[in-house]
Formats: sequence, structure tokens, C-alpha cells
Amino acid sequence: MQDDDFSLFKSEIRGVKPIKHDRADTGKPKSDRAQLAKLRQAATVRVQDTAVDGLSDQFVIDVGPEDELHWARDGVQESQMRKLKIGQIPFEGSLDLHGMNVEKARETLWAFLAEATRFEIRCVRVTHGKAVRLDGKRPMIKSHVNTWLRQHAQVLGFTSCQPKHGGAGAVYVMLKRTMMEGRDE
Repeated sequence: MQDDDFSLFKSEIRGVKPIKHDRADTGKPKSDRAQLAKLRQAATVRVQDTAVDGLSDQFVIDVGPEDELHWARDGVQESQMRKLKIGQIPFEGSLDLHGMNVEKARETLWAFLAEATRFEIRCVRVTHGKAVRLDGKRPMIKSHVNTWLRQHAQVLGFTSCQPKHGGAGAVYVMLKRTMMEGRDE
């Protein structure tokens, strides 16, 4: 029976020539490296032109003037957030957003957090105010800061400050640190 299989196989492949190379043709066109480089460059330029990288106003979480703020990214230990809340993690920088419009506050907050990150600062205070408005509407800057901080990649968590540091009108913000070379901690 083996001879029958072999002769059947031989008759089926009659006229077939062996392949001279070992690469398959997938049918996909070869990538144009110059075109890819141009697209990458254009994308890079667009990212650099964005002044407020990623802080969106599409959905703002409204908060009241006296509302306590508290938020932590997944994985942040609750014990660290408790220490932050009672002021056991000292803030090394402070920003006051009083009197700014929303756009100016966003730009200023973004630049402040970028600088704090560059200097490997662990905790900062952001004073947003309570803005008890005569028209009865929610405080604008406080609501926006509450939303923006949740979107910022370097923010691990934040909580309203102790009364001596601004109470419900300010937040302590805990930031990620990427250890600088040669730093022992």
C-alpha cells in the first residue's frame, strides 16, 4: 500500500518545480520608509503644538463650594491617601488659580504639574478656591481642577487640604516620581 501512496503522490506533483527562495509573498505592498518618516514627523509636530496635552473639558464633574474632594488612581494605597489627607506628606510646591479664567487655569496647572514632575516633586498644593457665586452656580475652577487632575497621567491622587492650607478651597496632589539617576530612596 505504501508503494501505491508514493506513486499517487509522484503522479500528482509531476511538472511542479521546486521553489528557489524561502520567503512567502504575502501580497502586501512594501512600506515606503520615506512616507512613514514624513507621517511620524507630522504627528510629532502636532503633539508639540498641543499646549494643554490631554486636559479635556468635554465632561466636567460639578462640585459644590464646600464639597471635599478625594480621588486616587487604581493601585494607590489607601494608607498613602490618608497620610495625604492629614498633611503627613508635605507639599513642596504651591499654585494659586484664584481669579483665572478656565483656559488660563488649565494652561497654568499643566505647566505647574510638568515642572513638578521634572523636579521629581512628590506632593504639591493647588488652590482652586470655592467661588461661592452670586448666581448660585457651581464653582467653575474647582470643578475643572477636580476633572483635570483625574486625567493627568502623573497624578496618583488628590484630596482636599487641611483648613490651615485652604480646606475645601485647595487640594494636596500626590504625583508619580520616576527616580532620577543616582537618587537613593
